[in-house]
Amino acid sequence: MNAHSPLSAISVRMADLRDARDREAISGLVAEHPDAAVFHTLDWVEAIQDGTGQRALGIVAEQSGAVVGWLPLSEVHSPLFGRALASTGFAVGGGALAEQDAVALQLAESAQELALRWSCTAVELRGGPIPWHWQAKKGSHSGFARALADDDEAELLAIPRKQRAEVRKGLVNDLVVETGNGARDREAHYAVYAESVRNLGTPVFPRSLFDAVLDRFGDNADILTVRSEGAPVASVLSLYHRGAVLPYWGGGTLAARHLRANDRMYYELMLHARAKGCQYFDFGRSKTGSGPYNFKRNWGFEPVALAYGVWNAPGAPLRDTDPTSTSNARRVELWKRLPLPVANRLGPLIARGLG
Repeated sequence: MNAHSPLSAISVRMADLRDARDREAISGLVAEHPDAAVFHTLDWVEAIQDGTGQRALGIVAEQSGAVVGWLPLSEVHSPLFGRALASTGFAVGGGALAEQDAVALQLAESAQELALRWSCTAVELRGGPIPWHWQAKKGSHSGFARALADDDEAELLAIPRKQRAEVRKGLVNDLVVETGNGARDREAHYAVYAESVRNLGTPVFPRSLFDAVLDRFGDNADILTVRSEGAPVASVLSLYHRGAVLPYWGGGTLAARHLRANDRMYYELMLHARAKGCQYFDFGRSKTGSGPYNFKRNWGFEPVALAYGVWNAPGAPLRDTDPTSTSNARRVELWKRLPLPVANRLGPLIARGLG
């Protein structure tokens, strides 16, 4: 696949993820590029494929035989939400990665051409340069990150006073903190996460997705669980990348609130991450003005507005998977009322197509 571009020395083609040379070149670019996120890695897109069946693919830009650009993609398909190419699936980041913005834009245009050929109605870039004629979604979501403190006491004092008081309550409660990525950790995490998202009105991802991420990432992913009287009440699956910890899939049961288990969980994760050699805590993204957005601000994290790009096929309806949107509000309220066993049975069938 060759894109038309004034940069005549640049050629663009589909990557062959089964080819060792392509894999090495892509991994090298991701390792060296200052803006590369964990969502640009082959481990991420292939974990999404392993865990949900959404095909991993990508486009590379080459110059004089060297890979100078990479756009990882997940081919997302769903009976409810249609077909799309996302960079990348189930991620809060991604997009085209290149030293020159012009090359990144070539990659995006090539993804648009690919979507048309494959009858995908949309392309979603969750980072990177956005072509001028695409829809730019700016400010709807914000990211939160800050440096970790030098020691445990300094970490506690770095939390604003009101939130610090909540953490202190969690510290004096009779709670047990465990970390790992074995069967016990995975079972506890999925039970807590499934209950948490049902209470929020959204379908739970398939457990196979979490297993695939843990299996692919090895020591660069783990689970921290808070237990009360032996029962898991809060749990988070975190990723570790370039000296940062990303608490990615976390939640708590209804009992977690009065136990301050979620507050204890995130504070303990900060300490755990520093012990693993991390310097930064990446609290991820939240919809601007939402409850999670305000929760992260209460921890002393400053929001940074994010910009995503969306291309929609001519005449196709917009692909709306946002649980907070007006069109999905009724579905959310109905889902909250489902018995947990029913939500856990139906949720993965729907959620694997959200991307």
